[in-house]
Amino acid sequence: MEATVFSVSEINFEVKQFLEGTNTFKNIFVQGEISNITYYSSGHLYFTLKDAGASVKCAIFRYKYRGVPVDLKEGEQVKIRGNVTLYERNGSYQIVADFLERTNSIGSLYEKMEMLKRKYYEKGYFDNDKKKLFPKLPMNIGVVTAATGAAIRDIINTAHKRFPNVNIFLYPAKVQGDGAVQEIVSGIEFFNRAKNFEDENKVAVDALIVGRGGGSIEDLWAFNEEAVIEAIYKSEIPIISSVGHEIDNLLSDLVADRRAATPTQAAEILIPEKQNLIAELENKKDRITKILRNRVIFMKKELEQRKNNYYIKNFVNILDDKKMELIEKEKFLVKELKRILQKAGEKLEYRKQQINKIDLKKEILNRKEDLIEKEKNINFAIKNILEEKRKIYSIKK
Repeated sequence: MEATVFSVSEINFEVKQFLEGTNTFKNIFVQGEISNITYYSSGHLYFTLKDAGASVKCAIFRYKYRGVPVDLKEGEQVKIRGNVTLYERNGSYQIVADFLERTNSIGSLYEKMEMLKRKYYEKGYFDNDKKKLFPKLPMNIGVVTAATGAAIRDIINTAHKRFPNVNIFLYPAKVQGDGAVQEIVSGIEFFNRAKNFEDENKVAVDALIVGRGGGSIEDLWAFNEEAVIEAIYKSEIPIISSVGHEIDNLLSDLVADRRAATPTQAAEILIPEKQNLIAELENKKDRITKILRNRVIFMKKELEQRKNNYYIKNFVNILDDKKMELIEKEKFLVKELKRILQKAGEKLEYRKQQINKIDLKKEILNRKEDLIEKEKNINFAIKNILEEKRKIYSIKK
């Protein structure tokens, strides 16, 4: 019996048909550690799922599942659901998934953070136009952090090194574990009450640093809680979020008016170096002095030019000329006014003479006689017309 010989393409095709044709490898759930994560601009995701003894390549296509977390981390435990298939070109099999969820605590925290991030993004909490401005030189700085941690020591050391006159006021708060959220919120509210002079025994600060040193996502989680986000957003004092982590921004970083990678950097952002400020002031003083000196020189030259001006030097003579010019104009106006009045008087006299020449009584009598004559003529005409009409009427009868 002759053996069947397959080409490579044929055998891969047959295996693919077998894998995709059996229900055993459809809608299966597989759990393992995720690695080799690759996001593509097309929206597709490729990764490897492995355990202590083996690994399998996996893919999620955008058109099949749009709920893929965008912040998957190497080493996270995940569970996927999908179908086993074969990529014919290289003969490797893979799982094409249509569902993925984290199964470890870290994964669920990241998922919760993404949910909160979307929520507060839609509410506008991260908008740049909501960010408050920091003073150029805050003299009183409030800090909400642990009293015994490295963060407060770093802030104090950095602040006093840069500008010894700056005052640092600490509100000691837990920054992880039970009660941390409430203590962080209380610290922010404490300094805001002082700003509004609700308690005259408290010092009003110019800026706030809220944060801690680095740690795991679980350690840092208090800075992702809603109460902390709301307190930072509502603060009337500008806040720098300074949680010592390098990879992702926590929600406190996004809602705060500025983010610092570490507490030390927060102090560096807020506080200028005193020597640099002094040098800057000296430079400004020199520039202002130079500007004023040049202005004085310019004004002296302008004054000298004005002193030598023809009109200033001959001011008295020019003034006498103007006086004579005014006198001449006054004479002309008086003469012209007399001429106008004389002409008006002559015209009025002429009108009076014309009126006096008319004998009004005689004129009225003449007009009356004329009217009587016209009345007679009209009556005669009417009489003739009526006589004619009467004759015409009699003939018709």
